[in-house]
Amino acid sequence: MFGVFALLLLSQQPIQPVAEGLASYYTVSSSSPVTAAGERLDDNSLTCAMLEGEFGSYYLVVAENGNSVVVRLNDRGPYVEGRVIDLTERAMRILDPRAGMIRVRVYPLGSGVPEGRLPAGLLSP
Repeated sequence: MFGVFALLLLSQQPIQPVAEGLASYYTVSSSSPVTAAGERLDDNSLTCAMLEGEFGSYYLVVAENGNSVVVRLNDRGPYVEGRVIDLTERAMRILDPRAGMIRVRVYPLGSGVPEGRLPAGLLSP
C-alpha cells in the first residue's frame, strides 16, 4: 500500500480518470456465476466489470461522496447505457452502504496493487 501512496505523491503528473459516470453493482444471483476472466463471481470480493481494460488490472473507484475502493478487473460490462463500471456488492457497500448506483471516477492503478481503500485526495479533480 505504501508504494501506491509514494507513486501518487512523487508523480509529476496527476493520475487522470479513465471513466466518469454511474457505477452500479451486480451479484451472483443477478448475473452469471462465472466472470469473463473465468473466475467464480464472489459478492464479497473487491472486483469489477468494465467494457475495456486488461483482466487483473486494478482501479481506484472514487465516489461523489468521497469514499473510495480499489478493485480488480475480472469481468466485462456494464451493458447499460450511462454506466461505466459494475462493482461487486461488497465494493459498492464500501462506497455507499445504501446506494444501488452512485456517480464515480475510475482511475487506473495497473497490476500488482493490493485491494482495499485509498484516500481520494491524492488524485486530480
